[in-house]
Amino acid sequence: MLSMMLRISSYAKRIEMDRAVLFGLLSRIWGLGAGPVTALLIVAKFSPEVQGYYYTFGTILALQVFAEMGLGTVVQQFASHEWAKLKLDEKGCIVGDHDAFSRLVSITKIAIKWYLFGSAIVVLGLSIGGYIFFSNSPNVNVSWFFPWLVLCFLTGGNILFVPIWSLLEGCNQVSRLYTYRFIQGALTSISVWVAIMIGANLWTAVVSSITTVLCAFIFLKKKYWNFFQMLLFSHPKGQRISWSSQMLPMQWRIALSWISGYFVFSLFVPVLFKFHGPVVAGQFGMTWSVVGLLGTISGSWFNPRIPQLAILIAQRKYAELDLLFWKLTKLVIFITVFMAILIWLFIYLLNIINHPLTFRFASRLLPPFATGLLLAAQVLLISSFPFSSYMRAHKEEPIMHLSVLAAIMMGVSTIVLGKYYSATGVAWGYLLVHIIIIPFVFLVWNSKHKEWCQK
Repeated sequence: MLSMMLRISSYAKRIEMDRAVLFGLLSRIWGLGAGPVTALLIVAKFSPEVQGYYYTFGTILALQVFAEMGLGTVVQQFASHEWAKLKLDEKGCIVGDHDAFSRLVSITKIAIKWYLFGSAIVVLGLSIGGYIFFSNSPNVNVSWFFPWLVLCFLTGGNILFVPIWSLLEGCNQVSRLYTYRFIQGALTSISVWVAIMIGANLWTAVVSSITTVLCAFIFLKKKYWNFFQMLLFSHPKGQRISWSSQMLPMQWRIALSWISGYFVFSLFVPVLFKFHGPVVAGQFGMTWSVVGLLGTISGSWFNPRIPQLAILIAQRKYAELDLLFWKLTKLVIFITVFMAILIWLFIYLLNIINHPLTFRFASRLLPPFATGLLLAAQVLLISSFPFSSYMRAHKEEPIMHLSVLAAIMMGVSTIVLGKYYSATGVAWGYLLVHIIIIPFVFLVWNSKHKEWCQK
């Protein structure tokens, strides 16, 4: 028995699976199982029109990125560099270098102030913008107003947790954080299933947000009360981080990349909703949620290690950094390709099996050809994620111009091809833009890598 445990432990180390990776992977495995269950319940309980509104809600809510402006990513990277000189004691209090602690406190207060203001902007902007958008859409007798209004207020509340999660990741608390995310994801899925089954319709999204907020409060109160009390209420007199001179140069580049990301990832469903109605939008939204599993599962290996990359950079341990980076990158690419093949085969089989249930489910998804185009593009994109994360771990954003270019190309292709060629046109545009852009990400990384290693 002992020898078996040792072999399992040795194999886990070879594939870089620690507790954070394990629970990150369990979260993705849960999502892999829960996603189809949710989709089946939506097919069974939602009309095609309600399905379209449900997924359009999600993509419009993604507009919150315009208020966040990428500060969460910046906070994570800056906190990681300070945490190289800090740690938690047995009481959950921060100990270590005084100046590093002072800088971390200043980072925290900058982030909290920013997101308090951003939360108010999100509630106001989404409420008014969503009302205008849905009021001018085809009338299909779906009661959307009050669910949308409540969801906007809850989204504003959830935004207040963004700097908290960024600080925890930056301070390398990924083991507890990913354990929490697994539990929170499971509870949220269960709450969604119950809501769908009792006929909540669009209120299902509200139930999901309420569950998320409650889980966050309980977790933070139990695990990190002393940690955040120190960060929020301490007034150390050591060195401080300046937002304007130190964080802003990185943030505005990240912000442009994130805003560009909205046009790359979230414009599809609203455009299809506008030009082709909620049914087509719902088909694309459900397919996109399935395709999105590629990033969530493959990210289970890489995302928990991003703070570790930043710490190694701060310590100038480039040999150890590159060894870990390439090992993780190979795993990410292999897992992404493998999962893409499985997802496409699943959707293909749904379309060829002659059974009323599979036909009904397949009718709520895009056809295999369009799905294949989206999967191919997603494989290209996810293969570039480790390289962009490596560069951001240096507190830089050298691919901002590529993100903006991709957003412009994607926005134009989505609107033009989506209007005239529906979902298949959108999928073609998504693939072609990534075929053009992704090779340049690798070229930029190679150039920056040589520069950093020579310093």
